[in-house]
Amino acid sequence: MNVDKVKNASVRVPLCEEGGSKGRAIMLQGTASDVGKSVVTTALCRIFKQDGYDVAPFKSQNMALNSYVTPDGKEIGRAQGVQAEACGIMATTDMNPVLIKPMKDMQSQVVVHGKPYMNLSASDYRTRFLPEAKRTVVDAVNRLRAAYDIIVMEGAGSPAEINLKQNDIVNMNMAAWAEAPVLLVADIDRGGVFASIVGTLELLEPHERERVQGFIINKFRGDVTLLQPGLDWLEERTGIPVLGVLPYADDLDIEAEDSVALEQWKGKVLPENDLDIAVVALPRISNFTDIDPLAAERDVRIRYIRRPQELGAPDAIIIPGTKSTMADLQWLNENGLAEAVMYYAKDGVVVGICGGYQMLGERLLDPYGAEAEAGTVMDGLALLPMETEFATDKRTERVQGTVSASMLRDTPLYRCRMEGYEIHMGRSVQTKSDIAAEPLLKLQANGEDGAVLDGYDSYDGMLHANGRIMGTYMHGLFHNDGFRRGWLNGLRQAKGLAPLPSDLNFGAQREAAFDRLADAVREHLDMDRIYRILRECGR
Repeated sequence: MNVDKVKNASVRVPLCEEGGSKGRAIMLQGTASDVGKSVVTTALCRIFKQDGYDVAPFKSQNMALNSYVTPDGKEIGRAQGVQAEACGIMATTDMNPVLIKPMKDMQSQVVVHGKPYMNLSASDYRTRFLPEAKRTVVDAVNRLRAAYDIIVMEGAGSPAEINLKQNDIVNMNMAAWAEAPVLLVADIDRGGVFASIVGTLELLEPHERERVQGFIINKFRGDVTLLQPGLDWLEERTGIPVLGVLPYADDLDIEAEDSVALEQWKGKVLPENDLDIAVVALPRISNFTDIDPLAAERDVRIRYIRRPQELGAPDAIIIPGTKSTMADLQWLNENGLAEAVMYYAKDGVVVGICGGYQMLGERLLDPYGAEAEAGTVMDGLALLPMETEFATDKRTERVQGTVSASMLRDTPLYRCRMEGYEIHMGRSVQTKSDIAAEPLLKLQANGEDGAVLDGYDSYDGMLHANGRIMGTYMHGLFHNDGFRRGWLNGLRQAKGLAPLPSDLNFGAQREAAFDRLADAVREHLDMDRIYRILRECGR
């Protein structure tokens, strides 16, 4: 296929017969978790956009702590938010109507259309919620099909998980409800790829097997010609075509959804860059993609640490977000990292984001049992003069504003324009303390009138009088190019290094990464055949 010709095509081939009222859906399912479904889905979203179609992502049920806030202030899985960006559209909750966020005591918070619904155990979720969830997810995908040419759907785990099939709303049942053919993705890097594909098919019902229209083998290393006899056997054995073999790639620059992605940092040989930043890998870490822009900078080395022995002497410590601040603060105390961070903070730079910000305060109070037993009070790290009280309502909102801390007046950070989002269930207020500090950011409402927010919500975060310790509820803090480079140059100055120019446009880099991913996948997939599968409407 001539990629340039397809990208610049002005006339699209119809996907359905004339008179079709709904867009076509195609679904990526996997032989297991973490086989690359999300990345392949993202790639197809971008390819279809490059080819001139209006396309949207969909995952009926997602389990993730790394979430995304839609423009209207709702919460969905981050993968679907990123996939919407690859499609060039605004994310909505229809793209991920059900989000599961694991929390304490074998329970999860169930988020429906972007708002917390209730906390349920795994058993209650399956017996009480799933039987009622079909209408929610079907209505969502149908709204997308009415608005877009193509819906690229993503499954979860494997469709062959027999114990979960009865109340399935995310794999084969969902594919049938959306009239979607299925492409089965398998990971060859973990071994046994042919057994995993054939075994998955054997465990499907006949009508489910008929829905599988192709295989995609992912994460291949080496000479694909050596794999060809196996591919020929697989097609002859199953009667289903192999649509492509995708090479292994660990430099995609696409945001990860699950903290399992942090495992890649274990034992990794890191470059000896000018700046060394240690990120605390909390057990319940969430929205860790806040760190991605720092890792993309040419002078930064990011290390994820779990023990005080790993701390060393970094130029800064970042405590990121978490789904359970109290539980992860207790973990910090028990493994010695809390003491190590407090000792480091006497002369070092510490940044807390969301849950990490809450930990930097003097106390955490949970009067309603949002995170712990009702009435629990826990001491924080006492690095900032504030305390946090957890509530039962969640704040999810996109925010914008400026850096307002007066002590930064003579630095490039002062008056930096900032954009980000908030997801949290607590409010942090300044206490009467000997520690001097001031608010970090002045926020502005996102409304059309641009009115400034009133009261508590008009400010965010806190900066210690020493200028080295700060915290904020703003996720995406370091996605702001000017702020990120100004903060890094402050670290450079403290080491006697010359400042660097702000030459990284992280947003443009993300767009370029989508195109690189799409081009790489297009090169190895039979897109002509995928389009033929799509044109078979109403399977």
